[in-house]
Amino acid sequence: MSKRLKQIMSRLRELSDSDIAAHSQRFFKTGKGEYGEGDRFLGIRVPTIRQCVREYRAISLEDTTELLKSPFHEARLLALLILVAKYASANESVEQGSIYRAYLGNTELINSWDLVDCSAEQIVGTHLYFRDRKPIYRLVNSKSLWERRIGIISTFHFIKKKDFPDTLECARLLLNDKEDLIHKAAGWMLREVGKRDINAEEKFLARYYKQMPRTMLRYAIERFPEEERLAYLHGTK
Repeated sequence: MSKRLKQIMSRLRELSDSDIAAHSQRFFKTGKGEYGEGDRFLGIRVPTIRQCVREYRAISLEDTTELLKSPFHEARLLALLILVAKYASANESVEQGSIYRAYLGNTELINSWDLVDCSAEQIVGTHLYFRDRKPIYRLVNSKSLWERRIGIISTFHFIKKKDFPDTLECARLLLNDKEDLIHKAAGWMLREVGKRDINAEEKFLARYYKQMPRTMLRYAIERFPEEERLAYLHGTK
Protein backbone atom coordinates (compact mmCIF):
# COMPACT_ATOMS: atom_id res chain seq x y z
CA MET A 1 0.00 0.00 0.00
CA SER A 2 1.35 3.41 -1.00
CA LYS A 3 2.03 6.14 1.53
CA ARG A 4 -0.93 8.12 0.19
CA LEU A 5 -3.31 5.19 0.65
CA LYS A 6 -2.08 4.66 4.19
CA GLN A 7 -2.87 8.31 4.89
CA ILE A 8 -6.37 7.92 3.45
CA MET A 9 -7.11 4.78 5.48
CA SER A 10 -5.79 6.48 8.61
CA ARG A 11 -8.11 9.42 7.95
CA LEU A 12 -11.10 7.12 7.43
CA ARG A 13 -10.40 5.36 10.71
CA GLU A 14 -10.31 8.74 12.45
CA LEU A 15 -13.77 9.45 11.04
CA SER A 16 -15.20 6.07 12.04
CA ASP A 17 -18.01 5.58 14.54
CA SER A 18 -18.78 2.17 16.04
CA ASP A 19 -22.48 2.90 16.53
CA ILE A 20 -22.92 3.94 12.89
CA ALA A 21 -20.93 0.88 11.84
CA ALA A 22 -23.23 -1.43 13.80
CA HIS A 23 -26.30 0.15 12.23
CA SER A 24 -24.78 -0.15 8.73
CA GLN A 25 -24.02 -3.83 9.30
CA ARG A 26 -27.73 -4.40 9.83
CA PHE A 27 -28.98 -2.00 7.15
CA PHE A 28 -26.81 -3.50 4.41
CA LYS A 29 -27.76 -7.10 5.26
CA THR A 30 -24.31 -8.43 6.14
CA GLY A 31 -25.50 -11.55 7.96
CA LYS A 32 -24.92 -15.10 6.78
CA GLY A 33 -26.81 -15.81 3.57
CA GLU A 34 -27.73 -12.15 3.03
CA TYR A 35 -26.66 -10.13 -0.01
CA GLY A 36 -23.96 -8.22 1.91
CA GLU A 37 -22.62 -11.19 3.84
CA GLY A 38 -19.24 -10.47 5.39
CA ASP A 39 -19.03 -6.79 4.44
CA ARG A 40 -17.29 -4.60 7.01
CA PHE A 41 -18.06 -1.03 7.98
CA LEU A 42 -16.08 1.74 9.60
CA GLY A 43 -19.18 3.76 10.37
CA ILE A 44 -18.92 6.93 8.27
CA ARG A 45 -21.88 8.85 6.86
CA VAL A 46 -22.09 9.36 3.09
CA PRO A 47 -21.84 13.20 3.25
CA THR A 48 -18.55 12.82 5.10
CA ILE A 49 -17.27 10.41 2.45
CA ARG A 50 -18.23 12.94 -0.23
CA GLN A 51 -16.19 15.58 1.58
CA CYS A 52 -13.23 13.20 1.43
CA VAL A 53 -13.65 12.96 -2.35
CA ARG A 54 -12.79 16.64 -2.69
CA GLU A 55 -9.67 16.07 -0.62
CA TYR A 56 -8.42 12.91 -2.33
CA ARG A 57 -9.74 13.01 -5.91
CA ALA A 58 -6.25 13.79 -7.26
CA ILE A 59 -4.82 10.41 -6.23
CA SER A 60 -3.70 8.20 -9.10
CA LEU A 61 -5.99 5.76 -10.88
CA GLU A 62 -3.74 2.97 -9.62
CA ASP A 63 -4.19 4.07 -6.01
CA THR A 64 -7.94 4.52 -6.51
CA THR A 65 -8.23 0.97 -7.84
CA GLU A 66 -6.20 -0.29 -4.89
CA LEU A 67 -8.49 1.57 -2.49
CA LEU A 68 -11.43 -0.20 -4.13
CA LYS A 69 -9.96 -3.49 -2.89
CA SER A 70 -10.43 -2.48 0.74
CA PRO A 71 -12.53 -4.81 2.94
CA PHE A 72 -14.26 -1.70 4.31
CA HIS A 73 -17.43 -0.57 2.58
CA GLU A 74 -16.77 3.14 3.06
CA ALA A 75 -13.30 2.88 1.50
CA ARG A 76 -14.80 1.21 -1.57
CA LEU A 77 -17.48 3.89 -1.70
CA LEU A 78 -14.81 6.58 -1.55
CA ALA A 79 -12.87 4.88 -4.34
CA LEU A 80 -15.94 4.73 -6.58
CA LEU A 81 -16.87 8.35 -5.95
CA ILE A 82 -13.30 9.33 -6.81
CA LEU A 83 -13.59 7.34 -10.06
CA VAL A 84 -16.84 9.18 -10.83
CA ALA A 85 -15.17 12.54 -10.17
CA LYS A 86 -12.15 11.57 -12.26
CA TYR A 87 -14.33 10.48 -15.18
CA ALA A 88 -16.38 13.67 -15.07
CA SER A 89 -13.28 15.87 -15.17
CA ALA A 90 -11.23 13.81 -17.64
CA ASN A 91 -10.23 15.82 -20.69
CA GLU A 92 -9.39 12.96 -23.03
CA SER A 93 -11.26 9.86 -24.13
CA VAL A 94 -8.11 7.83 -23.41
CA GLU A 95 -8.29 8.76 -19.74
CA GLN A 96 -12.03 8.13 -19.63
CA GLY A 97 -11.47 4.73 -21.23
CA SER A 98 -8.92 3.83 -18.58
CA ILE A 99 -11.38 4.72 -15.81
CA TYR A 100 -14.17 2.76 -17.52
CA ARG A 101 -11.97 -0.32 -17.90
CA ALA A 102 -10.78 -0.07 -14.30
CA TYR A 103 -14.40 0.03 -13.19
CA LEU A 104 -15.57 -2.95 -15.22
CA GLY A 105 -12.40 -4.84 -14.37
CA ASN A 106 -13.31 -4.76 -10.69
CA THR A 107 -17.05 -5.38 -10.59
CA GLU A 108 -16.64 -8.07 -7.93
CA LEU A 109 -15.65 -5.23 -5.57
CA ILE A 110 -18.70 -3.11 -6.47
CA ASN A 111 -20.76 -5.45 -4.34
CA SER A 112 -23.63 -3.51 -2.80
CA TRP A 113 -26.61 -1.65 -4.22
CA ASP A 114 -25.38 1.73 -3.02
CA LEU A 115 -21.95 1.20 -4.58
CA VAL A 116 -23.58 0.37 -7.90
CA ASP A 117 -26.12 3.18 -7.76
CA CYS A 118 -23.58 5.93 -7.10
CA SER A 119 -21.34 4.98 -10.01
CA ALA A 120 -22.82 2.81 -12.79
CA GLU A 121 -24.75 5.56 -14.53
CA GLN A 122 -21.93 8.10 -14.22
CA ILE A 123 -19.21 5.81 -15.58
CA VAL A 124 -20.68 2.94 -17.62
CA GLY A 125 -23.76 4.74 -18.90
CA THR A 126 -21.90 7.92 -19.74
CA HIS A 127 -19.05 6.06 -21.44
CA LEU A 128 -21.30 3.94 -23.63
CA TYR A 129 -23.83 6.60 -24.61
CA PHE A 130 -22.04 7.36 -27.89
CA ARG A 131 -20.46 3.91 -28.19
CA ASP A 132 -21.42 0.31 -28.82
CA ARG A 133 -23.78 -0.67 -25.99
CA LYS A 134 -23.18 -4.42 -26.14
CA PRO A 135 -21.31 -4.35 -22.78
CA ILE A 136 -24.58 -3.43 -21.06
CA TYR A 137 -26.20 -6.62 -22.31
CA ARG A 138 -23.22 -8.68 -21.18
CA LEU A 139 -23.71 -7.17 -17.73
CA VAL A 140 -27.48 -7.70 -17.67
CA ASN A 141 -27.00 -11.35 -18.66
CA SER A 142 -24.24 -11.94 -16.10
CA LYS A 143 -24.50 -14.53 -13.33
CA SER A 144 -23.40 -11.78 -10.93
CA LEU A 145 -26.19 -9.92 -9.15
CA TRP A 146 -24.06 -6.79 -9.00
CA GLU A 147 -23.12 -6.87 -12.68
CA ARG A 148 -26.80 -7.20 -13.60
CA ARG A 149 -27.61 -4.22 -11.41
CA ILE A 150 -24.74 -2.24 -12.96
CA GLY A 151 -26.20 -3.06 -16.38
CA ILE A 152 -29.72 -1.81 -15.74
CA ILE A 153 -28.69 1.20 -13.60
CA SER A 154 -26.15 2.33 -16.19
CA THR A 155 -29.05 3.02 -18.57
CA PHE A 156 -30.21 5.82 -16.28
CA HIS A 157 -27.83 8.04 -18.23
CA PHE A 158 -29.70 7.16 -21.44
CA ILE A 159 -33.05 7.78 -19.76
CA LYS A 160 -31.96 11.29 -18.82
CA LYS A 161 -31.24 11.85 -22.51
CA LYS A 162 -34.77 10.56 -23.32
CA ASP A 163 -33.25 7.48 -24.96
CA PHE A 164 -35.32 4.54 -23.67
CA PRO A 165 -34.93 1.41 -25.87
CA ASP A 166 -31.98 -0.08 -23.99
CA THR A 167 -33.63 0.42 -20.60
CA LEU A 168 -36.81 -1.25 -21.83
CA GLU A 169 -34.92 -4.16 -23.35
CA CYS A 170 -32.83 -4.65 -20.21
CA ALA A 171 -36.00 -4.62 -18.11
CA ARG A 172 -37.48 -7.27 -20.40
CA LEU A 173 -34.38 -9.43 -20.04
CA LEU A 174 -34.65 -9.17 -16.25
CA LEU A 175 -38.31 -10.15 -16.00
CA ASN A 176 -37.43 -13.62 -14.71
CA ASP A 177 -34.57 -12.56 -12.47
CA LYS A 178 -34.67 -14.19 -9.03
CA GLU A 179 -33.17 -11.29 -7.06
CA ASP A 180 -35.31 -8.65 -5.34
CA LEU A 181 -32.52 -6.08 -5.72
CA ILE A 182 -32.79 -6.50 -9.49
CA HIS A 183 -36.59 -6.22 -9.39
CA LYS A 184 -36.23 -2.93 -7.52
CA ALA A 185 -33.62 -1.59 -9.92
CA ALA A 186 -35.58 -2.48 -13.06
CA GLY A 187 -38.81 -1.09 -11.62
CA TRP A 188 -37.04 2.11 -10.64
CA MET A 189 -35.66 2.56 -14.16
CA LEU A 190 -39.09 1.93 -15.69
CA ARG A 191 -40.53 4.58 -13.37
CA GLU A 192 -37.84 7.01 -14.54
CA VAL A 193 -38.79 6.29 -18.14
CA GLY A 194 -42.40 7.05 -17.25
CA LYS A 195 -41.47 10.40 -15.73
CA ARG A 196 -40.22 11.46 -19.15
CA ASP A 197 -42.51 9.50 -21.47
CA ILE A 198 -45.51 7.88 -19.81
CA ASN A 199 -46.60 6.33 -23.10
CA ALA A 200 -43.32 4.45 -23.40
CA GLU A 201 -43.68 3.03 -19.91
CA GLU A 202 -47.35 2.15 -20.34
CA LYS A 203 -46.64 0.37 -23.62
CA PHE A 204 -44.07 -1.79 -21.84
CA LEU A 205 -46.44 -2.44 -18.94
CA ALA A 206 -49.31 -3.37 -21.23
CA ARG A 207 -47.21 -6.15 -22.67
CA TYR A 208 -45.41 -7.40 -19.56
CA TYR A 209 -47.08 -6.28 -16.34
CA LYS A 210 -48.79 -9.61 -15.65
CA GLN A 211 -45.46 -11.46 -15.73
CA MET A 212 -43.39 -8.81 -13.93
CA PRO A 213 -42.17 -9.66 -10.44
CA ARG A 214 -44.41 -7.93 -7.91
CA THR A 215 -41.65 -5.68 -6.59
CA MET A 216 -40.64 -4.59 -10.09
CA LEU A 217 -44.24 -3.70 -10.88
CA ARG A 218 -44.75 -1.81 -7.62
CA TYR A 219 -41.65 0.29 -8.22
CA ALA A 220 -42.61 0.95 -11.84
CA ILE A 221 -46.12 2.22 -11.03
CA GLU A 222 -45.32 4.00 -7.77
CA ARG A 223 -46.29 7.43 -9.14
CA PHE A 224 -49.48 6.31 -10.89
CA PRO A 225 -52.92 7.41 -9.63
CA GLU A 226 -54.22 4.98 -7.00
CA GLU A 227 -57.05 3.56 -9.11
CA GLU A 228 -54.72 2.84 -12.00
CA ARG A 229 -52.06 1.42 -9.70
CA LEU A 230 -54.56 -0.99 -8.12
CA ALA A 231 -55.74 -2.12 -11.55
CA TYR A 232 -52.19 -3.11 -12.44
CA LEU A 233 -51.67 -4.86 -9.11
CA HIS A 234 -54.94 -6.77 -9.40
CA GLY A 235 -54.27 -7.73 -13.01
CA THR A 236 -57.33 -5.93 -14.34
CA LYS A 237 -55.71 -3.11 -16.28
